Amino acid sequence: MSNLLILGAGQYGMVANEIAMTMKSYDSIDFLDDNNPDAIGKLNEFERFREDYDSAVVAIGNAELRLSFLDKLKSAGFNLPVLIHEKAYVAPSAAIEGGSFIEPLAVIHTDVKVGVGCIISAGTIINHNAVVSDGCHLNCGTIVESSAVVPERYRSDYGQDIK
Repeated sequence: MSNLLILGAGQYGMVANEIAMTMKSYDSIDFLDDNNPDAIGKLNEFERFREDYDSAVVAIGNAELRLSFLDKLKSAGFNLPVLIHEKAYVAPSAAIEGGSFIEPLAVIHTDVKVGVGCIISAGTIINHNAVVSDGCHLNCGTIVESSAVVPERYRSDYGQDIK
């Protein structure tokens, strides 16, 4: 077991926390946030917590900020896990890079590649051989067609089809 630090205690932070809890892989899960009084510290204080937390994710909607913090966390020696809700389907041949999280009822199909720091929302379907580039946020109900390539930092609309 390990300890997880979530940067961002807003709506995405709550989602990441609930996903991490379903995984039953963490002894402790805590937040860093600049505006939430329940957080154990501020976003830029992550290095102060390195001794007590081996893993960290960034749950911030802004893709630039999310990817920037993920780079800093990796450089500081944190493990960047992939958070996958127990009710998501991820094909064994799919490859998901660190700092991404997969919400319930998402489908990540055969030979799909998901980049660093992606948010794959509930009910999203990524069909076989598709590529979701770094920093993307695919909102609820998005359908990515087979062999499609989603560009970096792309944010889909709810229920959008990506060809």
